[in-house]
Amino acid sequence: MKRNYIHIIYSLLCTLLLSACIKNDIPYPRIKAQILGISADGQIGTAAIDNDKRMVTMELSDTVDLRRVHIETLDLTEGAVSDLPSDSIIDLSKSYTLTLSIYQDYTWTINATQNIERSFRVEGQIGAPVFDAHNHRAIAYVNKDIDLANIKITELVLGPQGITSYSPEKEKLTDFSLGYQKVIIVYHGIMEEWTLYIVPSESEISTDGVDAWTNVAWLHGSGKEDAENGFEIKEATAGTWEKVPDEYVTHDKGSFTARMIHLKANTTYVCRAVSGDLTGNEITFTTGSAAELPNGSFDDWNKVGKVWNPWAEGSENFWDTGNKGATTLGDSNTQPTDDTWSGTGQAAKLATKFVGIGSIGKLAAGNMYTGNYLRTEGTNGVLNFGKQFTQRPTRLKGYFKYTSVEINKSNDEMKYLIGQPDTCQIFIALGDWSEPVEIRTKPSDRKLFDKNDPHIIAYADMYSGKSVTEYTPFTLELEYRDTDRIPTYIVVVASASKYGDYFTGGDGSVLFLDDFTLEYDY
Repeated sequence: MKRNYIHIIYSLLCTLLLSACIKNDIPYPRIKAQILGISADGQIGTAAIDNDKRMVTMELSDTVDLRRVHIETLDLTEGAVSDLPSDSIIDLSKSYTLTLSIYQDYTWTINATQNIERSFRVEGQIGAPVFDAHNHRAIAYVNKDIDLANIKITELVLGPQGITSYSPEKEKLTDFSLGYQKVIIVYHGIMEEWTLYIVPSESEISTDGVDAWTNVAWLHGSGKEDAENGFEIKEATAGTWEKVPDEYVTHDKGSFTARMIHLKANTTYVCRAVSGDLTGNEITFTTGSAAELPNGSFDDWNKVGKVWNPWAEGSENFWDTGNKGATTLGDSNTQPTDDTWSGTGQAAKLATKFVGIGSIGKLAAGNMYTGNYLRTEGTNGVLNFGKQFTQRPTRLKGYFKYTSVEINKSNDEMKYLIGQPDTCQIFIALGDWSEPVEIRTKPSDRKLFDKNDPHIIAYADMYSGKSVTEYTPFTLELEYRDTDRIPTYIVVVASASKYGDYFTGGDGSVLFLDDFTLEYDY
């Protein structure tokens, strides 16, 4: 009996020692707490959410007091909590930091931007005023012969309209013989002292700059508001100036801009602003080239194992697909086809399919994009959108046809779409990213393309939620957000199922694509 007690005690000691050495190697679920959406009182448009930087940027109207911003909604990853209570008032005059928690903590930052439409106009002004909001200064240029002691301000807006007071009022700001006047403005209880400068100009007309594209150039000039302002242009080797048609010119008081079209690619031009008999300085510029999309005809393909690739064997790819992910459980769902719009060559067939065995698997949306498939994580894809590109086309054209079936597969987020017609999508974006845009479909680490990304210079898209039985031409007119920014990457994406990133769509939806081309003039 004694021996049995000793054996029992020895066993208990061993168990305790072993338990002391055993680590808890069961990992927490790798789910990142993310902000999926946010809205505030006075918000303009949709907030830009950067999951990698854990940063939100929202634009607010100029009447919003940034020190007291009302956050109306905050949509988080399912299961996540925030230390920012719902229906909160926060200070966004500087960056606001909050913590999201789900298994572990994540620090996020909310930033706000605010665009105050300022104006400073005087009689006899030349061109647009210049504002230095940080140092509270505004400059208006006038003819060198104007009497600075008798200036008449016709328009003065330095703070949010309707809620800003001025001391003295603009009617009393007339004597600029010293070159400047001071004015105090008050809004939202904030007081600012501004300095207004009146600067005589040697010339009444100025050619301010050119944004040269391929077959289009944007010409910028300034002159007297009530003058006949415009532009002249010629090829650098020509001897005769050509007047830019008046219908190409838009005027904003003393500033004016022309959108000159039908220019030659890779050609050097000279332009100058004109005002009556006066001519401004000359600016020389060279137009860009009419770069095309490599393999935009979708004629070139190669196959490695089960994976179809949209480029010729031995050549560098411009397009890629999600086939490497789809073939982990099935066959390529983006393939070449001889069903083309012209009856010759090849086209691309993008099919949405459920891939797997029995009920085990996922919906894979047929897709094609400019960029590269990077890797597969489990059954989720990680890829790069974008190929290097520096030209500025005005539109994307091509041909498509589509078979839409009812959405019959979805994740938990998109179950409300079950039974609705599937929708295909095609979009194009030009942006000044420093590298391709990484896309991740894993729900716990999802990062999708955001058309509100501030890096985007131009964007256009199209969708079809119904079947298109015959090849149909389409045109995507690019809407440029800036004319002077130069792209670094082009992103073109097509998918047989709009919500394929959420593994949601109709098993059997098929999108055909053929002959994608870029155009460079309206």
